[in-house]
Amino acid sequence: MQKLTVVKIGGNIIDDKERLADFLLSFSRLQGNKILIHGGGKVATEMGTKLGIKANYHNGRRITDKETLELVTMVYGGLINKTIVAQLQSIGANAIGLTGADGKIMSAQKRPVKNIDYGFVGDMNKDSINTGFLNSLLNTGALPVIAPLTYNEGTLLNTNADNIANEIAKAMSAIMEVQLVFCFEQKGVLLDIQDPASLIKQINKQDFEDLKAKQVITDGMIPKLENAFEAINSGVKNVKIGQAEELEELVNGTKGTTIS
Repeated sequence: MQKLTVVKIGGNIIDDKERLADFLLSFSRLQGNKILIHGGGKVATEMGTKLGIKANYHNGRRITDKETLELVTMVYGGLINKTIVAQLQSIGANAIGLTGADGKIMSAQKRPVKNIDYGFVGDMNKDSINTGFLNSLLNTGALPVIAPLTYNEGTLLNTNADNIANEIAKAMSAIMEVQLVFCFEQKGVLLDIQDPASLIKQINKQDFEDLKAKQVITDGMIPKLENAFEAINSGVKNVKIGQAEELEELVNGTKGTTIS
């Protein structure tokens, strides 16, 4: 069975040109099939300020009205995505930039209105990924670089990049041996958020529940780990969480946190 590495990078790397260049060089050196999913960073908010489009959030999640959808489409699917593709091409990696609408690779449902209307935000499920098209791209030697935009009935939808990475990894695990890597600003899951030396090298579901109950693991790390365990339970071989600067060590298992 062919192997595939799915890597997600967040805004902290997108916002730093030097760190992004170093990361992309490391990413290009990974062996075998690979897919990169990127977040949005602060660029959309900064661009929105210039255009007079105010950013609105609820519980840390962006509310995407029509104007904001146009903004994030331009920034995520255009500026950020194509900048990454151009940089990868410059170092010999045959990257191709995609949104969910390209080749119908990622569909989603518009998030239903409950207590709050998030607007044009997409929620994915197990049937969202067009594995056949992604597999055909990988078989040509292409390196898909995917923006956090899905689609539904002719409309693009702003979609969480962690969820996209998770759904792609789960879907592709039916035809490949998949490793999923979440890159963010910490060295991995920490017992003490202020102490990088308190890295938890391996964590299972029971450890996670215990540490969550003790409020050692809190905030944004909770959904990240819940995604990771869901991936493992859905056929993904392994999941790693750690710093983008340590990508190659994350992949070979010498750095970061391994989800088991």
